[in-house]
Amino acid sequence: MKKWKKVTASLMLSIVTLGSGLTVLEAPQASAAANAVPAYEVKFLAKPELVLNADGTPRTEVVQTLGLDSTPTAIQTEYFDTNALELNEEGWNVRFRKKEDKNNYELTYKKRYPIINGDVNAALTLANQEGFDSSDDNYEAEIDWGYGKQTLSFSNTKKVDSPKNSGITLPSDQEALKMLLDKLPGKLNKWSSSNWGKQKLTDSRVYGPVTFQRYKGTWNGQEMTLEVWPIRDAAGTGVENIVEVSFKTDNASTVSDLRNQFMQVLENKQWLLPADGLKTQLILERY
Repeated sequence: MKKWKKVTASLMLSIVTLGSGLTVLEAPQASAAANAVPAYEVKFLAKPELVLNADGTPRTEVVQTLGLDSTPTAIQTEYFDTNALELNEEGWNVRFRKKEDKNNYELTYKKRYPIINGDVNAALTLANQEGFDSSDDNYEAEIDWGYGKQTLSFSNTKKVDSPKNSGITLPSDQEALKMLLDKLPGKLNKWSSSNWGKQKLTDSRVYGPVTFQRYKGTWNGQEMTLEVWPIRDAAGTGVENIVEVSFKTDNASTVSDLRNQFMQVLENKQWLLPADGLKTQLILERY
């Protein structure tokens, strides 16, 4: 497993004359780029039996409290990984999706780092050492802050034109994989060894697809979303709705207070599900 990124830098060599008359070559280290500055996405799970109607739409009180639009956007998404989930084991997720209101496919390559005991700087420093720093504008740095844990991620999203008026229809597995391989970013391809990412993706299969509904809303001046994900249940005989409410902010100084206020609203309504959940992980486990 890769732990450190090998960094090569051009070094200026200076000759230093010592009192003994000997000369040695010094190789000063080049200055490393600063750690990335992440945005935040605060995410909570909600109790589906209390926030959804029988048809899977949000209840009236939820719509009013969170200022939700009445019409959602449908999005179909799927993931690619090997049978042994070798990409996921290295913290990488490869996602292919289509929004009904867009005439393009979104191809996203995401690297995740767990944040241990709230130590954001440690995760950012490790990511820096593995090549994700403030100088890289190909990846968006973000901290997902859930009920009990935080995760740092770096996402590289590519867009490929899709047929007009195609709704949420995805291409065949083979066509989607061809696009993902064509747009494969260098960091993933060279992760453990030369062409590692290409080899793993070539050996991958589809996990999914899942079609979810995204409702946009506004809470406390923050743009937010409520998503309803019908994911195959653990028994494989039906589906269970995963409901996630979230908002994003670039303001690291206020995110903690906003998160606490938002969680209090959900708790007061008894809507909050006091658990962390990763939709991606459930899809990889159940499909």
